[in-house]
Amino acid sequence: MTLFKSAIAKRRLENFRANRRAVWSLWIFAVLFFVCLFAELVANDKPLLVSFRGDIYAPAFRFYTEKDFGGEFETEAEYPAPEVQCLIRTGGLDACFDDPETLYEDAADGIIDGEPIDKGWLLWAPVRSSFNTVNYDVETAPSAPDATHWLGTDDQTRDVLARVIYGFRISTVFALIVVGVSSVIGIAAGATMGYFGGWVDLIFQRILEIWSSTPMLYVIIILSAIFTMNFVILTGLIILFSWMGLVGLVRAEFLRARNFEYVRAARAMGVPDWKIMLRHLLPNAMVATLTFLPFSVTGAISALTGLDFLGFGLPPSYPSLGELALQAKNNLQAPWLAFSAFFTISIMLSLLVFIFEGVRDAFDPRKTFK
Repeated sequence: MTLFKSAIAKRRLENFRANRRAVWSLWIFAVLFFVCLFAELVANDKPLLVSFRGDIYAPAFRFYTEKDFGGEFETEAEYPAPEVQCLIRTGGLDACFDDPETLYEDAADGIIDGEPIDKGWLLWAPVRSSFNTVNYDVETAPSAPDATHWLGTDDQTRDVLARVIYGFRISTVFALIVVGVSSVIGIAAGATMGYFGGWVDLIFQRILEIWSSTPMLYVIIILSAIFTMNFVILTGLIILFSWMGLVGLVRAEFLRARNFEYVRAARAMGVPDWKIMLRHLLPNAMVATLTFLPFSVTGAISALTGLDFLGFGLPPSYPSLGELALQAKNNLQAPWLAFSAFFTISIMLSLLVFIFEGVRDAFDPRKTFK
């Protein structure tokens, strides 16, 4: 049995590898998701590491006051300010408040007024803006791409590239959670209906008819007026209306296979129902399930983007691709907003569809690639 399972797994892996489009899509998406998963290390308005008087600080992950770097205030240090950078470079020299620009340049040489200093340093992320960083030095909003903001800024002078990176992470995590949880619920419900049939199937059918007739958008609009919408609440609401998509497919596969001879033999031998469903029937339903998964993933991302675009999704404080698309609609004079939203969403959805197509073909015993 172990050898048989290994042979099947090997054949599936070979079939997936033979699909070059799926393999390249998996690599590209894995790299993009890995980068966006650690977005705080890629796009941050605070230094990743700071060396001050021989000690190492991590402002991107911990709170430090300006006083910790020799300043005067108990509030959080404003690291982009020349005064704070001068304090870090010079080891907390008081003269930084009088002439920070000159002292900051002199501190790079390690000598000020003829005397050596314990010069510190700041290690910045590649993108020196977070998703909510407002650049007050920008004269017009939204501003076009430049050396500081590679994809420009939005109508609140926030860096578009940083919001795309964080938005990519939220959209992907949201889709994976929604599809994963809703698939488990849908497969369990469909398997129960198809395997047992009778009154169990009848009751579940009536529940599905009532639940599927409930308009998801209206429910979300009503609840968003009552509660403050956040990631957890919105994810739970989408899951409540997404699990029904797989029920019909899984139910049909279990209804078709429950009277096969090997299922009857297993039942006659006293094998528990759950083990028959898990070992013998579920693999037959995997092809139909995996065929539907690309639509589920793209549907979850599209649902989140659409709700954010309409204003009923995540709060404005969250980085959102839908909110970026809404800004593109409201600022037609700034085409970089539309290009950023369009290419990010289209590339993400295309890669996911290609990956799941490869997974579907790998589980299909009728397809063999050479």
